[in-house]
Amino acid sequence: MRANRPPRPQPPATLVAELPWRRFGSLPAVSPFSLGTMRAIDSAAQMESVLRAAVAAGLNHIETAAAYGPAETFLGQGLTRLEREGVVPAGGWLITSKLLPGPDLPTAQDQLRAMLRRLGVARLDGLAVHGINRSEHLDWALDGPGAAFLAWATGEGLVGQIGFSSHGCTSLIERALASGRFAFCSLHLHWFDQERLPLARAALAQGIGVMAISPADKGGRLFDPPAALLADCAPFHPLELAYRFLLDQGISTLTLGASQPSDLAMANAIAAATSPRQPWLSPAQHQALARLEAAGRGRLGDERCGQCRACLPCPNDVPIPALLRLRNLAVGHGLQGFAQERYNLINRAGHWWETVDAEACAACGACLPRCPHQLPIPQLLADTHRRLVARPGRRLWDD
Repeated sequence: MRANRPPRPQPPATLVAELPWRRFGSLPAVSPFSLGTMRAIDSAAQMESVLRAAVAAGLNHIETAAAYGPAETFLGQGLTRLEREGVVPAGGWLITSKLLPGPDLPTAQDQLRAMLRRLGVARLDGLAVHGINRSEHLDWALDGPGAAFLAWATGEGLVGQIGFSSHGCTSLIERALASGRFAFCSLHLHWFDQERLPLARAALAQGIGVMAISPADKGGRLFDPPAALLADCAPFHPLELAYRFLLDQGISTLTLGASQPSDLAMANAIAAATSPRQPWLSPAQHQALARLEAAGRGRLGDERCGQCRACLPCPNDVPIPALLRLRNLAVGHGLQGFAQERYNLINRAGHWWETVDAEACAACGACLPRCPHQLPIPQLLADTHRRLVARPGRRLWDD
């Protein structure tokens, strides 16, 4: 079984090394981009090719999970092969994996040992509770069997730092961050969905590392943008602007869920156009983001939902802001395919996503006097359903 690496890696001697590296919890030198592994799961060869590209791109942090099918097994095989060839980042890899909440202490201990065997390492740099999406998940980690397990894992030296990922509500994430138990968190942070950015800023101010989950895919499938979005962002690519926006906010690291080496091309492009002493967003890029926002507002007109959440709670538990955000994306930015994909996962992804769609709106009118923009919310919800309802597609692994 391999030892992971020296405890304090230095940036590699590649172009990406010119970019400012940041602390990620107790890890002092994490690359701005991290390799996410839930997409390179067709074969060990596919994973190996992505790993080689990640080394070439200057990445030093890998994010994986036991729930990502064969990802840990393929990852362990690829890391072993590349290590024999000397193809590793300077200082070695930093590896974070995730474990679902809920098991009793002996089961969780066995699961962690199995993770280490699959990865071929003696120790994880980070272990995250995978999906603190409900109160009972956080209770497991703070006061239940999970608390004993996490203390054992760090006490035995099997894990360097403890974190969590969450798709949950703001109040739940706030409670997790305030607990003092976690050194890092993984959150959905996107230019097109900035609801959790204040939480991220607060975490960073406390020294808690923040990783943005899938800003390319869950941020709007920006690797394959529609023509309207390309035009609104010109001369920049929407994905570059989305990445640069998050890094400009101070986010510790962004996950790149690569299924092939070319998926890392944008990281290299950003590195080629950025130096250590310049900001992540240039004045021209700030202007492009402003034009993008103005274009969306123009197309939506007085039907734009401002995401203030004043309409909540809904008597029928309709997640009004989340649904109208999808409408904003479809109408305002041409992201029809992405919005449709997300809408049709409702009630099909358990606690990982919403469970009530727009058809549950009874047009009771309770939300209407609360809306500061006087939006016709029931009509907009009905329009959202008409626009986006379709047969659901295949869902990838959680996160």
